Amino acid sequence: MEQPEDMASLSEFDSLAGSIPATKVEITVSCRNLLDKDMFSKSDPLCVMYTQGMENKQWREFGRTEVIDNTLNPDFVRKFIVDYFFEEKQNLRFDLYDVDSKSPDLSKHDFLGQAFCTLGEIVGSPGSRLEKSLTIGAFSLNSRTGKPMPAVSNGGVPGKKCGTIILSAEELSNCRDVATMQFCANKLDKKDFFGKSDPFLVFYRSNEDGTFTICHKTEVVKNTLNPVWQTFSIPVRALCNGDYDRTIKVEVYDWDRDGSHDFIGEFTTSYRELARGQSQFNIYEVVNPKKKMKKKKYVNSGTVTLLSFAVESECTFLDYIKGGTQINFTVAIDFTASNGNPSQSTSLHYMSPYQLNAYALALTAVGEIIQHYDSDKMFPALGFGAKLPPDGRVSHEFPLNGNQENPSCCGIDGILEAYHHSLRTVQLYGPTNFAPVVTHVARNAAAVQDGSQYSVLLIITDGVISDMAQTKEAIVNAAKLPMSIIIIGVGQAEFDGESPLPPDMFPQRLQALGSDPSQKSKDSHPGLCETVWVSRQGVRVRLFAQGGVCQGAYPTPTPQGCGEEAPSHSSSLHPGILRGVGAGRAARDWAPPVSWLQLSHL
Repeated sequence: MEQPEDMASLSEFDSLAGSIPATKVEITVSCRNLLDKDMFSKSDPLCVMYTQGMENKQWREFGRTEVIDNTLNPDFVRKFIVDYFFEEKQNLRFDLYDVDSKSPDLSKHDFLGQAFCTLGEIVGSPGSRLEKSLTIGAFSLNSRTGKPMPAVSNGGVPGKKCGTIILSAEELSNCRDVATMQFCANKLDKKDFFGKSDPFLVFYRSNEDGTFTICHKTEVVKNTLNPVWQTFSIPVRALCNGDYDRTIKVEVYDWDRDGSHDFIGEFTTSYRELARGQSQFNIYEVVNPKKKMKKKKYVNSGTVTLLSFAVESECTFLDYIKGGTQINFTVAIDFTASNGNPSQSTSLHYMSPYQLNAYALALTAVGEIIQHYDSDKMFPALGFGAKLPPDGRVSHEFPLNGNQENPSCCGIDGILEAYHHSLRTVQLYGPTNFAPVVTHVARNAAAVQDGSQYSVLLIITDGVISDMAQTKEAIVNAAKLPMSIIIIGVGQAEFDGESPLPPDMFPQRLQALGSDPSQKSKDSHPGLCETVWVSRQGVRVRLFAQGGVCQGAYPTPTPQGCGEEAPSHSSSLHPGILRGVGAGRAARDWAPPVSWLQLSHL
């Protein structure tokens, strides 16, 4: 799995506030003098941010930073981006943990302390920089329930000094450009006694008060004084917040396993300078100020050269819609016998004259959102797991309207009508095979890859996938196609166990979107294959492949040698946000791990 970008997902404190104009603020977290929980090394800290609901006052996880190994003074790279409302009191909570394993369950890690504040406190502090003491009271808050629990049960020592948290806020510009660049270095100082240096770069943007905020780290290149780092991409607003002349400081370090990285030197530049590309203007002397003061003949500690630079605008879901992209919505409904006899009221397929059944509710909730982005409102509707007349053949890809040549139905009402008709004509059977309908939609998506169409497959089911291996293969084969898959689980089956589709089945990194939706090309997809799992009655969602709104995720590996792991970030999802599934979030070039979301509608 690829490490997510260094920005936590956008979330709102109150879903009703979504229509109110807000300023977007980026919060950067640093800590000093944390508790040391490791016997033979230092702590491996992780910061988790929570927001408090405006009405119910419950704490909800908003996001997590990356994990930084072996340090009591972390400067976290990953930021939290929040909507700032001047007129509201927006309560925040920051919990620090020493991570001991890859488990996403915070109760399995040592609690290092917490701090409470409001977003207004951070923004209103001098230089928008707030320092607060981390504390462990007699009780700390359970990360999942928000209820008090004894601090000692989670590694805390009441009354003990826990260090300091430093919170910095900066208003974000509307710049949507993403810069891609690559650097190399030559003749860096040798820092290792028995070998050469293990260099990496750390990028900082300058603040108005003269301080610097970390914004990127490269990977470590082992045992060399002439490293070539991998190409990386970073939002321009993270690098300079849209101010092309703002100072960017780059520090060069020699990586050490114990976390005490050796400083080699530094240089400064700006976005405007970098944008000149590979030239004599972008060869920088790496200078160690202390060495320069002590040695009269000191020249530098090596040089760093910009090898390449490119910039493109990050496209949003709305950009693709404006560019003419059409959403092709296909629904696939589970007709297996485990749903129960449709003529009985206990069946999930029971057609009550008074209310919609679970399948119709799920179809309506998603379909009513997506249908507005399909101009002809003609939606293919398929069924799987049933015996078809007249010969009783089992099919996992049959048209609900009975038309093999054209399975499309007119609008959501047309799908519901075809669904009810099929219930009266087919025999529920089994098993629960997803691969045929996934392949069906993937085949159509593969036929049009010029950016003009984006496919969304909605699968509604009551049970566990029977053809797991084939389904995995079908989704992997569709990984670079412009399509998303939404899986909604209904009924009493157990959907809350391990992920039905593990995250390691996806490619390490999928190709990013084309930069201009109005200029259609073969590689300009409005999205890359994404899968969402909505469990029992829509209580939970699992997100796979491309995405950006997630909670309680598995940690992901980090660049070689940096010793960081990155549990993902969080948000909640309400039905209106379903219109962004796929094209909107898939625009980001990263693949998050399996995650949890809330879907409140069903």
